[in-house]
Amino acid sequence: MEQRPGSPVSYPTPRAGGDMRTLTHILYGLFALHWFTGGISIIVAIIIAYLKRGDAAGTPCEAHMTWLIRSFWIGLVGYIIGAALLFVFIGFIVLTAVSIWMLYRIVKGWLYLYENKPLEPRAWF
Repeated sequence: MEQRPGSPVSYPTPRAGGDMRTLTHILYGLFALHWFTGGISIIVAIIIAYLKRGDAAGTPCEAHMTWLIRSFWIGLVGYIIGAALLFVFIGFIVLTAVSIWMLYRIVKGWLYLYENKPLEPRAWF
C-alpha cells in the first residue's frame, strides 16, 4: 500500500501484554530507586509513564500507570510541604510519613502487578 504525502504513518501496535508489563516493572524499579538517585530516576519514570499511558489503555497496566502518576504528584506535594515545614521541625515527620507512603505505594503496586491482581488506581492506600 502506498503512503500518501501528509497522511499519518501507521506503525504496528506493540504487544499489549508482555512488553507493557515489562515496562511497568521497570517503572516501579525506577520509582524505587528515586531515594538513591536524588530523584532523577523518578523523573525519568514519570515522563515514560505519561508517554506510554496511551499505549497501556485497555490493559491492566493502565491502572498501574495511573497509580504511578498519582503517586508521583501526591508524593511531590507531600515532599514540598515537608521541606517547607523543616524550619519548625515538623517537616521531618512529614517527610518521613511521605517517604513511608511512597514506599507503601511502590511495594503494593509492584506486588499487584507481579500477581496480576486488579489495582484501584485512584485509591490512597
